[in-house]
Amino acid sequence: MSIAKNILSIQSTLPAQVTLVAVSKTKPIAALMEAYDAGQRIFGENKIQEMAEKCEAMPKDIQWHMIGHVQTNKVKFMAPFVNLIHGVDSLKLVQEINKQAAKVDRVIDCLLQIHIAEEETKFGLDEQELNSLLSSSEFQEMRNIRIVGLMGMATFTDNKDQIKKEFTHLKSIFDSFAVHNSQLTILSMGMSGDYQLAIECGSTMVRIGSSIFGGRN
Repeated sequence: MSIAKNILSIQSTLPAQVTLVAVSKTKPIAALMEAYDAGQRIFGENKIQEMAEKCEAMPKDIQWHMIGHVQTNKVKFMAPFVNLIHGVDSLKLVQEINKQAAKVDRVIDCLLQIHIAEEETKFGLDEQELNSLLSSSEFQEMRNIRIVGLMGMATFTDNKDQIKKEFTHLKSIFDSFAVHNSQLTILSMGMSGDYQLAIECGSTMVRIGSSIFGGRN
């Protein structure tokens, strides 16, 4: 299957309210351009330098999403162009994004990462930390960052019941916070292996790499 066929076949199964992020990390520009020519405009990268190089070389109507874990000292390199930062998991990172966005006179959209998996290796806030971040006076005074939703990654397992439980848990957190925060409109959960289940559980954004581009080298 070609990249273009993969994109069109996945797009044809997605409900209208679900956004596809093509996870293009480690893939060459030629592969991304194939997806671009098939109509894909949102790409997800996990290394800021690689994302910046691709942004420089590729058409300017692309939205670049940072989907990897973000180190605060790297934020300044993507502040001028990034469209959405997925894995924001601390007040310290929120402060840095706000600071760097102000320097380039932008408001940067972000998703707060919630820890839903049973693996300790996954990053993310718990409900209490999410609540204290959103309600802190410091956060409310920030003008250059906009929290537009939540994201989470399920445990890496073949147990569909467990994955479903974790996705449902994240959806319930999202619902309880979205009531008071009208800007929370995106719920990003689901990847190549489990995105259909994630959509059933209420995801509005899926991050798909290997089903589009094939396995990573």
